[in-house]
Amino acid sequence: MDTSHHPYDSYLHVLKPALTSKAEEFAVLGYGEVKTEDIWIFLTKKKWRKHKEGIRIYELVSDVLSMKVGEFMNFATVEAFKSPDWFSDIDSDELQELLQIKE
Repeated sequence: MDTSHHPYDSYLHVLKPALTSKAEEFAVLGYGEVKTEDIWIFLTKKKWRKHKEGIRIYELVSDVLSMKVGEFMNFATVEAFKSPDWFSDIDSDELQELLQIKE
């Protein structure tokens, strides 16, 4: 999870059920396994980039539950392109095999 502090981080434990519900909704819609941590990162980096003083919990829950799949997927795609190394989880032998030109 992102280590930077966001003003709404103190609400994470309260919003966990809404985040779980949204992750389950994505799975039902066929978007695979989306982690609640990824949804939280989207919310803090994109949707709640400009935080509001004195925000109410119901407003945060509403933001989570009204989040559109397209918004999240666009954000995830852009973040993936920003990633320094797309092949970091593939070992070098496997990568060489994938890059080898077959004749």
